[in-house]
Amino acid sequence: MADADQMFERVKDADVAFLGTEPIPAAPYYDPDYYELERKAVFMRSWIEIGHVCELPEPGSFIRREIEFAKASLLIVRSKDGVIRAFHNVCTHRGTQLVEEAQGKRSKFSCPYHMWTFGTDGALLSAPDFASFGIDKKDCALKQVTADVCAGLIFINFAPDPPPLRDWLQGLAEQLETLPVAQATTFSEYVYDIDANWKLTYDNFQENYHLRFIHSRSGEAAFSAENPFAYPAAFGFHGPHRTQTLYSNPDPAVKPFAALGFGRGAVAAAKRNLVSGAHGRSYFALFPNFFILGTAVQHFSHVVYPVSASKSRGVIRLYWVGDDASASERFGREYAMATARDIHAEDRSVIAAGQRGLESGALTHIHFQTQEALCRHLFVSVDKAVADYRAETGQ
Repeated sequence: MADADQMFERVKDADVAFLGTEPIPAAPYYDPDYYELERKAVFMRSWIEIGHVCELPEPGSFIRREIEFAKASLLIVRSKDGVIRAFHNVCTHRGTQLVEEAQGKRSKFSCPYHMWTFGTDGALLSAPDFASFGIDKKDCALKQVTADVCAGLIFINFAPDPPPLRDWLQGLAEQLETLPVAQATTFSEYVYDIDANWKLTYDNFQENYHLRFIHSRSGEAAFSAENPFAYPAAFGFHGPHRTQTLYSNPDPAVKPFAALGFGRGAVAAAKRNLVSGAHGRSYFALFPNFFILGTAVQHFSHVVYPVSASKSRGVIRLYWVGDDASASERFGREYAMATARDIHAEDRSVIAAGQRGLESGALTHIHFQTQEALCRHLFVSVDKAVADYRAETGQ
């Protein structure tokens, strides 16, 4: 495969031949029964990115996350010993949810119903008239969900005995830890809901075939005579995960205001020694639903959470190291965020249109070409997990 700094050479058919070329069935992109299988086989058994350590700066800091695919409310807490733990936001007395705030800091969590009180490590500290229950406090701790951290990113896993996170990442942990997100202290965020299956939403952001049509204006700097579709310079496959190396246009047509905005961001990032990373042109896609782009100037992550067979929710963040040091740095960051949102806004209607088309039942299959191999790899990985789950459980 080609190096990004050499003359562009598109990824060859032979490079992705192991994925096959056959049409992909359309039903898994809208069928509720298939969604239920992948919910159990994929999302309840995979490491899912859910936040960042900068949200939990001190012991007692917590964030609450509502996870539709698991029908769960979680408390992610930095305990007194500094360890980040995840608990179901559920009192072990009679199931009342403990916390309504999205985030905050507490030394303990008390249920409003009967005042059962838990420590930041989940242990039951006290409960009124507890002797009347005839049970032991150690058996009444908050129900825990496995949590771990890589590159400052917090992951959770609902499986009872999941593999270690670093094993799951199949060699990508070391690369992720070189990215600015590993040093991030703050972020900008926006959230969107979309009427589209999570795979259809996710696929839009792992192929460039559509760029010259949907982003003909906003993506103009990426196109060139040698690479009119702005295809990636290389693909990488790491178990169920995948990466791509972004194409570097040697003569980009950059509008003056864009040059000013990204230029200010680049200068600010350089002052913080963030722009020379080995993976600055890498775009990581962690199975099943997480992206992060390596560049420091527009260092964004994107998580696509399934909500139902035909709805998903995206959380996009741009991570920053340190507070704004100057008005120029603030401007550079705002420009990067506004540009990401502008480009994303161009995608949303066409993704939803694709969902409506598939749900009509007009197609039995869809097609991926060589340069859409990352979309095919996601489907193959999901379908294998579903097949393994069905063989294991008989469902």
